[in-house]
Amino acid sequence: MITLAHDLESIHHDLGYRLVLAADARPDVRHPRDHYTAIDTFLAAASRHNAAMVDAIAPLVRHLPGGHDLAHEFLAASRSYEESLAQVKAKLYGSTFAVGRPWPPIWQDVRREFELVCDLERRLAATLLSEEPNDPRDLGTLLHRAELASPTRPHPWIPHRGPVGRLARAVARRVDRFWDTAEGRMVPEPVRHHDRQHQGPLTQYLLGDPHLGEE
Repeated sequence: MITLAHDLESIHHDLGYRLVLAADARPDVRHPRDHYTAIDTFLAAASRHNAAMVDAIAPLVRHLPGGHDLAHEFLAASRSYEESLAQVKAKLYGSTFAVGRPWPPIWQDVRREFELVCDLERRLAATLLSEEPNDPRDLGTLLHRAELASPTRPHPWIPHRGPVGRLARAVARRVDRFWDTAEGRMVPEPVRHHDRQHQGPLTQYLLGDPHLGEE
């Protein structure tokens, strides 16, 4: 159970770092698509983690005593966060829905929703730990597996709850995987707090998934 809190700390750190890189990315005249990689990599990691939390962790809290309201609050915030990610995707690829909107307010929305969702995720983990401290399940592993099976693009308008939501995400994941392969898109591996020591710095950078200490 404690591994979930540790993994969330690492995931939030990683996503926060990717968000900074994405928001700071700028094209230039000679390389007009140079900013795509940082932004698209953040979108993939953020979308995958968000969907996994909705699918694997929120339902566990919803069934706890007093957990229904927290789970409901998280799901609402999760959808708003996903909508902000969809705005980034639309702006990046020139959708008419976002082409006239400048980048700064788009990133401002993403940062606000990201911070709110991170806070709620920590509360979900704390609730699980306090209500079921002896639960033998490794929820960090459960979350990791859910991320591997989650969509790599934001899909805020598909169903999110129950069997219909799980089916919708499974279909979205298959579609995303097809386009990831067709476009040669780099999708980073999900972060795991206790799964990093065996990977050296070079390996982490080659995988596009640096998660190094401060030293």
